[in-house]
Amino acid sequence: MQDNSTETRRMEQRVSLITLGVPDMEVAAAFYEQLGWQRCDSPDGVVAFDLISQTLGLYPLAALAEDIGLPVEQLGHGAMTLSHNTRTVAEVAQLMAAAEAAGATVLRPAGEVFWGGTIGYFRAPDGHIWEIAHNPFSPLAENGAFRWNGHDG
Repeated sequence: MQDNSTETRRMEQRVSLITLGVPDMEVAAAFYEQLGWQRCDSPDGVVAFDLISQTLGLYPLAALAEDIGLPVEQLGHGAMTLSHNTRTVAEVAQLMAAAEAAGATVLRPAGEVFWGGTIGYFRAPDGHIWEIAHNPFSPLAENGAFRWNGHDG
């Protein structure tokens, strides 16, 4: 049945799945497992980690390019970061050290920033850049959900 309504469709304000194209699935999966994450059951060819209200998926880079319909070379390196916010300032340095021990390259050690928070950046072995941050103006919910400026949604 075809929907012929003229009502404007709007995209709901959420991200459900973050898919990282990685050159080596097992190396990438092992890195996240060394950080303490646990794999979900998933179909062959995909490694998934359940997050609070979303999922992080690892997918072969060549297969991702094929799905999108672009040559691998055109995917490039997007100027984006994946951020993990912490409950305390001390956790930023602790998680940066854990990432480095698991094989990440520290790009910016944990430290204070001009807006009043604490951040650090690392590059995962798969090349993706992560930010570890404590934002005193955006406390995490009890379940760990991030709330921009304390907003409950």
